[in-house]
Amino acid sequence: MTTENNQYRVLLYYKYVEIENPEEYAKEHKELCRSLDLLGRILIAREGINGTVSGTIEQTDAYMEAMKNDSRFADTVFKIEEAEGHAFKKLKVRYRPELVTLRLEDDVNPNEITGKYLSPKEFFEQIQEEDTILLDARNDYEFDLGHFKGAVRPDIENFRDLPDWVRENKHMFEGKKIITYCTGGIRCEKFSGWLLKEGFEDVAQLHGGIVTYGQDPEVQGELWDGQLYVFDERIGVPVNRKEHVVVGRDYFSGEPCERYVNCANPFCNKKILCSEENEHKHMRSCSHECRTHPNNRYIVEHNLTEEEVAERLAVIEKETVTAE
Repeated sequence: MTTENNQYRVLLYYKYVEIENPEEYAKEHKELCRSLDLLGRILIAREGINGTVSGTIEQTDAYMEAMKNDSRFADTVFKIEEAEGHAFKKLKVRYRPELVTLRLEDDVNPNEITGKYLSPKEFFEQIQEEDTILLDARNDYEFDLGHFKGAVRPDIENFRDLPDWVRENKHMFEGKKIITYCTGGIRCEKFSGWLLKEGFEDVAQLHGGIVTYGQDPEVQGELWDGQLYVFDERIGVPVNRKEHVVVGRDYFSGEPCERYVNCANPFCNKKILCSEENEHKHMRSCSHECRTHPNNRYIVEHNLTEEEVAERLAVIEKETVTAE
């Protein structure tokens, strides 16, 4: 029988608050996490803290207690998810100039300006209203695994590219109410503030992000399709508790798929949705250039000879020609 101390949880949280000497605090915070045997990824900047950690109930309770005993983080909201084990392999606590990278000339302080907060129920109701545009504030590969029905997919690979994308597509938002969302809320806190500073007047955000929406007992994740991309070993987690619709598509076959791998070319590392069969067939590579790259990790991992690689490339080329 599993005891409480052996049950695991994942904590997702952030707090925009000024931290003096953030580099030194990052070292101190890492020692705290080590003392509790937590694993995870925590970013610390002068503007605050952003983290996801995993551990047993006892360990995560102790961590939340330690955070709440620090006046800077006393009102931090922790999103808690049950897990079968650790969601991370390592502990990383690092200093960063920004919690979420936008690299704005005129930075945004969410404590001074941010979009209107919407509860899950308010969000559910308002995204169905006319003259409302629902903007996903995440990266393209996150969107491709799952998103809200009717959401706009920015064609970006990095969050820092979002402001330029909005400026280039400003016509889409004119005269519209803009509602934005992200995983846990931290990106929208800053991005919605940027939208307001950019001159957009009616801007709102999903408070607590997709994670909070999926945990809400009333909406139960309704209007979400696919899975939520998360930055840990789980990769994807469910959101909609009423129905599950697969929106991800296999990079090679176009078939429904919710399995992500990274391109085997370490200089590419592109995230690819693909089945196990197609992973092996295409040597976990997104292109011919990546398959033939001298540092291809798949080839090394499977000890493929030059002849074996050549055979696989010939099969792929033949199928490509046939399909055309």
